[in-house]
Amino acid sequence: MTLKVSLSLLSADFGRLKEEIEAGTEAGADMLHLDIMDGHFVPNLSFGLPVIESIAQVAKIPLDAHLMVMNPDFYIEPLAEMGVKYMSFHSEVALHSHRLLQKVKSLGIKGGIAINPGTPVTSVVPLLELTDFVLIMSVNPGFGGQKFIEYSLEKIKYLKDFRAAKGLPFEIEVDGGVNDTNIGLLTAAGVDIAVVGAFVYKSGDYKKALCAFKL
Repeated sequence: MTLKVSLSLLSADFGRLKEEIEAGTEAGADMLHLDIMDGHFVPNLSFGLPVIESIAQVAKIPLDAHLMVMNPDFYIEPLAEMGVKYMSFHSEVALHSHRLLQKVKSLGIKGGIAINPGTPVTSVVPLLELTDFVLIMSVNPGFGGQKFIEYSLEKIKYLKDFRAAKGLPFEIEVDGGVNDTNIGLLTAAGVDIAVVGAFVYKSGDYKKALCAFKL
C-alpha cells in the first residue's frame, strides 16, 4: 500500500490559507488534515466551522478532520455537510465511542478513533472491527512542531500485528513530529497515513519536502 500524506494546515500561514492549500495540493499531498481544537481538550484553539467551510470550498483533495474537542458529536453532522471524508475523535472523551463511530460511518465518512501518547493502545481493541482507521498521536496534542515520541512505534506495530492476525481492513494514521528521518521506521511499523505539517510548511520547498514521503 502506498503511504498517504495528510498535510496539516495547523502549520500553514493562516494569512495565506487558500494559497497554502493550493501549494500543498500541487506539491503532492493526498489529504488536508484539520486539527480542530476547542481550548478544553487541548490547551489551544485552531479553527472553527466557518473557517473549515471556507477550506472545504477550495480543497481539491479529501479533508481529514481530527476532533481534539470535548464534544465531538457536535461537529459530526456539520462536517459531513461540508464534505469531510475522514473524521477521528478521541477515545479519552467519548463516552460512547462505538455509537459515535456508527454515526460517522452512517454519514458516508471514514470513522477513526484517536489516542493520546499516554493512552494504552489496547484500549481501542473493542473498536477495531468497526473503525476505518486508528490515529496514533506521537506528540501530546495541541501544538504543531513537537518532537516525535519514540514509543509510538510500539503502538503502531501492535496495531499492524493485530490487524494481520484478525484480517481487519483498518488503516493506521500517525500524527506528530513526522519527518524524513523517521518516516522509514513508521512505514516499516505499519503506518498507512502520515500527518505532516511543520516539516513541509517550514521547508521552503513543499514539493521537495513531500517527496521524502513518496516511498
